[in-house]
Amino acid sequence: MELTAREAAKLLNISQDVLYQWIRDKGLPAHRVNEQYRFNHAQLLEWATAEGVRLSAQSFRMGHGSAQSHAPVLTRALELGGIIEDLPGKQISTVLKELVTGLPLPKDTDRTFLLRMLLARERLGSTGVGEGIAIPHVRNPIVLRVSTPMVTLAFLRQPVDFHAVDGKPVSTLFTLITPTVRMHLTLLSRLAFVLQDTSLRQALRQRERFDSILGHFLRVEDQLKQA
Repeated sequence: MELTAREAAKLLNISQDVLYQWIRDKGLPAHRVNEQYRFNHAQLLEWATAEGVRLSAQSFRMGHGSAQSHAPVLTRALELGGIIEDLPGKQISTVLKELVTGLPLPKDTDRTFLLRMLLARERLGSTGVGEGIAIPHVRNPIVLRVSTPMVTLAFLRQPVDFHAVDGKPVSTLFTLITPTVRMHLTLLSRLAFVLQDTSLRQALRQRERFDSILGHFLRVEDQLKQA
């Protein structure tokens, strides 16, 4: 999904003047189409999360109906995707291989192909978003044969260098599996938003019980109802 400069500025809760400044000075990802800047939605979210830019809650109405804006779709997806604890691996490739093996996917899913896509995405640029968290996914998501979206949380057995922007090794992964591209962007947007919450990040660092982490997600996602 491509965003205009106006839409990108609204998502990042900044003016268009600041947006252009960040393109020049901070490497905000953008490209030109007919002399106008355009922004890849997923790429922009990745950059904002890694840079610690606070997203606007009102931006979650962009392109979505009010019912979806109010529903805790991320929390529900996390409930379905579940948690993988003590995920082994000492480098990105082995961690992602173990991750794909453990994902609760349909039996006919081509896990080898999915792994290749995740590895290819990491070669394009790290999915590490800082503070020990990575969100392995493909920028132009492959639509898998799943009926409902899922987000799987994984705690690594040992920290692994994902070449994150802050240089910190990764110990927590979130993986998105969705039936549509639009839902992929919805979940990625919401995940970027909730990861701004200090208490939620603390719960992840302390590896609290899964039901406690779900409670944090629901609490923060409920804030979008007020947007």
